[in-house]
Amino acid sequence: MEEEAVTQASRRAMEMESRFWGCSQAVLGALQEALSIGNTDSFKAGTVLSAGVARRGETCGALIGALMALGIECGRSRMPDRDDYNQAMEHAQDIVDAFKDGIRAHYNIPESLQSTLCPEIQTHLYGRAFAFADPAERKAFNDAGGHDPDGCPRVCAIAAAATARKILELRKNR
Repeated sequence: MEEEAVTQASRRAMEMESRFWGCSQAVLGALQEALSIGNTDSFKAGTVLSAGVARRGETCGALIGALMALGIECGRSRMPDRDDYNQAMEHAQDIVDAFKDGIRAHYNIPESLQSTLCPEIQTHLYGRAFAFADPAERKAFNDAGGHDPDGCPRVCAIAAAATARKILELRKNR
């Protein structure tokens, strides 16, 4: 049953990114569906976080959507809850590591990723980075296969799978 949820989240994230674009929402939405977390408001919050935060090339939007799902599952609900904060941050690091390892393994990248920045990941996938704030660069990204199955949709699938596994592990250990 657990592996089914991981597979469902992974496939759905890939499908949503490929069909509708928006890596952060693709991952978050897939995890919401597969794991019954979050709501419409949390999904809407992910809208502007794609393509490295508002198309600015910061942290990968797929990873941001994954971490949003983790926060929904185990984040602190009040600022004074430092223990919950610290535990969530430890779990987040596990997801970041699993995401980076998944990218490295799938794309046969010989060295560890130095960051989770969108341009670094793009360079490994497409041989160059794209400045998404520029419409011509967005077109070049699309022309390079950005939304093809082994492009950003695969990155979304990797992020969703890593996060689904972590959330299911947390649920099992409660």
